[in-house]
Amino acid sequence: MHYWKGLEAVPPGIGPSVVTIGNFDGVHRGHREVLAAVVAEARKRHAKAMAISFDPHPAQVHRPDEAPELIMGIADRIETLADEGLDGLLMIRYTLEFAQATAEEFVAKVIVGALGACTVVVGHDVRFGRNNEGDFAKMCQLGEQYGFEVIGVDDIGEHRRWSSTWVREALNRGEVGVAAQILGRPHRMRGEVVHGAARGRDLGFPTANLDSAATGIIPADGVYAGWLVDEAQVRWPAAISVGSNPTFEGVSRQVEAHVIDRPEEGVEDFDLYGQQVVVEFVEHLRPMVAYRGIEALIEQMREDVQRTRTVLIHA
Repeated sequence: MHYWKGLEAVPPGIGPSVVTIGNFDGVHRGHREVLAAVVAEARKRHAKAMAISFDPHPAQVHRPDEAPELIMGIADRIETLADEGLDGLLMIRYTLEFAQATAEEFVAKVIVGALGACTVVVGHDVRFGRNNEGDFAKMCQLGEQYGFEVIGVDDIGEHRRWSSTWVREALNRGEVGVAAQILGRPHRMRGEVVHGAARGRDLGFPTANLDSAATGIIPADGVYAGWLVDEAQVRWPAAISVGSNPTFEGVSRQVEAHVIDRPEEGVEDFDLYGQQVVVEFVEHLRPMVAYRGIEALIEQMREDVQRTRTVLIHA
């Protein structure tokens, strides 16, 4: 997939293309249905499949105090969109100045001028242009004016429309299984492994601690079964702890993953410090609670590891 950061990076004459627009936070199953329609239509027309997205999220620019927490970081968004079969992704830097473009200016300059759209695929709830003045009817009108077809995609979902809002709600409740159903894959965080207090190692359960700049929503406090993917793309089964570790005082909220079932010969050489890793959350095991005494905590951690092993065997 070609990736263009800004309009000026798009080479001239890139069309014809089939285009969609969106924030695509999480790239959930609803997004993927739209993207699949884009790719299918592009192949039918012998055109390029393109998506337009924005960074930062428009809400972060217009109402930063109320902006939603992003499900995934920009690197994961680009990688996941590439997996959907797109030929190109145009990432536009969203600013207050850019937001002043009218619906027609956006279509003329970006969709038609930069990408040479022959078809635009969008949801019926699409909004675009200054003050969200553009809607699906406006897109159809502009399609007639500028010579492109508009294809509308209906809301998609089983009992509720798949949405980024629903994913956030599920993660904030610790319902990572529900989030995975909406996303079509486990929720993930990405960050550098940093040194922590080494309490896990002292207890016999060494952990990889994600740095505070890690991207992706942190699920509700608790213990989870999941995976850690290292820089070599090796997927390790892991018991993941999220929270401030109430058994010990003065610990800030953190995400730490204890990799289980490593070969004995690899235990001493297993060093993830400084690596950019991905942590995937598969199932919530239990809430975070304080234990009376270290022995009770160790026994609970042994149980967490066994439950993680059982969950992942059937995942």
